[in-house]
Amino acid sequence: MSVHRYNATCHWVGTTAVGYEQYDRTHSAAGPPAELEPRLSADPAFRGDAALLNPEQLLVMAAASCQLLEFLARAARARVNVVEYDDHAEGVMDDAQQPARIERIELRPEISVEAGTSEERVLKLVDQAHRGCYIANSLNTEIALTPKVRVQR
Repeated sequence: MSVHRYNATCHWVGTTAVGYEQYDRTHSAAGPPAELEPRLSADPAFRGDAALLNPEQLLVMAAASCQLLEFLARAARARVNVVEYDDHAEGVMDDAQQPARIERIELRPEISVEAGTSEERVLKLVDQAHRGCYIANSLNTEIALTPKVRVQR
């Protein structure tokens, strides 16, 4: 076993002297050595910019991406030919609950596989991937999984 470390940076510049209602929530983030440096903001409900990603969306994306990658790895090892994978994931937070947190993440992958593939086998791989997903295993949030499998004709 080895220890893996994941680094991230966030950068903001501005002034909070204008008060809670007015300060700019826009900031950048990076995960070196990756070159992408997205501009982020708060959720619009918290006076952020709706045109930019927010931390809550990033959390949901991380869970969906981890599930996708873990599933594809397992499918490839099992010699199951996956030809398409789409997920329309959703995170739910009730900020009236204290402390506020993402209470539930729903992953809804739609998976297309080549003709002759057993749907049952694909669903088993989906479940194994869910149990092996590093992000899901790192969160204390409920992560629900509702997969749909399409076998090509």
